[in-house]
Amino acid sequence: MSIITTRRAALTGLASLGLTAACGNGIGSRGPAEIDARVQTTLNHMYSNYPGTVDLKEKSAGMLVMPLVTEAGFGFGGGYGRGALLVDDVTVDYYSSAKANFGFQIGAQQYAHVLFFMTQEALSQFRRSSGWAVGGDAEFVVLNEGNSASADTTTVLSPVIGVIFGRAGLRAGLTLEGTKYTRVIP
Repeated sequence: MSIITTRRAALTGLASLGLTAACGNGIGSRGPAEIDARVQTTLNHMYSNYPGTVDLKEKSAGMLVMPLVTEAGFGFGGGYGRGALLVDDVTVDYYSSAKANFGFQIGAQQYAHVLFFMTQEALSQFRRSSGWAVGGDAEFVVLNEGNSASADTTTVLSPVIGVIFGRAGLRAGLTLEGTKYTRVIP
């Protein structure tokens, strides 16, 4: 088997994996009811597996819950998911998250994440923007089994805290920086 054939097979396999993984990330969902159900399941999982996040919820002005984000890349990469913004445990808007990148990367992964808006000002800026990108003003916590997150004095000073959990797949690296959130009508 030649190197070109091997590369072609690898690229075809990776593209198929990316397309298959994207099937469950909200594209073509049956609307708000399905997103709301996924959001509630994600929150239940997060609270039961990472009890410190309950404290974050109680101290936040609102939460953007992205139940499933799918990322794939081979040199060029990207990711997509859909979720809901909750204020006082009530869904007020629906959002998509999109990300594109370039660099040394290969593989695909899926994960859930929640952005906790720790101040009313941060929440208001997010809701007023036509498209909001995560930048250096956010604190990130990647949770694996056994890890905990809580609203300590370090994180409470951050206007936005991103909690990433439930990772599945094979891809090196994970960050929310550069992710753009846009309000959608499901």
